[in-house]
Amino acid sequence: MPANDPPVFDDRAGAPAPPTAPVRQPLSDSVYEDIKAMVMDHEIAPGARAGIEALSRRLDVSPTPVREALARLESDGLVVKRSLSGYRATELLTRQGVEELFEMRLLLEPQAAALAALHADESQLDAIEAIQEDMEAHPSPAGPYAAYREFAALDQRFHDAVAVAARRPLLLDAVERLHAHLHVFRLSSLVVEDDSTLAEHERVVRAILRRSAERAAQAMTDHLAHSLERQLSRFEEK
Repeated sequence: MPANDPPVFDDRAGAPAPPTAPVRQPLSDSVYEDIKAMVMDHEIAPGARAGIEALSRRLDVSPTPVREALARLESDGLVVKRSLSGYRATELLTRQGVEELFEMRLLLEPQAAALAALHADESQLDAIEAIQEDMEAHPSPAGPYAAYREFAALDQRFHDAVAVAARRPLLLDAVERLHAHLHVFRLSSLVVEDDSTLAEHERVVRAILRRSAERAAQAMTDHLAHSLERQLSRFEEK
């Protein structure tokens, strides 16, 4: 505390209260995010080994949080564990893989949006709107992973929230499993000059709030189709 600041007293004890300690991110979470950024930005190249000892030296931590982080990244689909060779970053999805992934999303998520329009309760509608508002406060995806991490996380939360509001547990499980695979399609940067994700989401939200199942399904279909076009355009840029 600076010398010229008056002391803060705790009235109950009659003594100065201790300064508020800064909130720190748990070490395991910090290491997870650091390694995830390396994978997303291709510092650990697709297919390359993610050695526990090498990463612990680089991050100046013990092997334990690194091992925990790699286990979490394996469940995310970003690394795979192979016998005798340890962890490796997953390979990128091919163009065909991306098309197949969105083919499945187009089968499931428009139906989830339609059901959400019919069955969502007020708290679920509020959750969908809140996520959309949070996304509007973040810039569109651009630059390295650290720059678009929060936007990407909110985008996934938005789609999952719509699936939750559909009130179909099996459908929700299928949608969440598909979203886990989205991380496998990653580039060193996601520079998008004219990303219309927010406007597309807004149309989905309006249709759900109006309880229009048909419009919600169509809005989600349009959004996923445009998203697929954006993803495939990156293959053409190579």
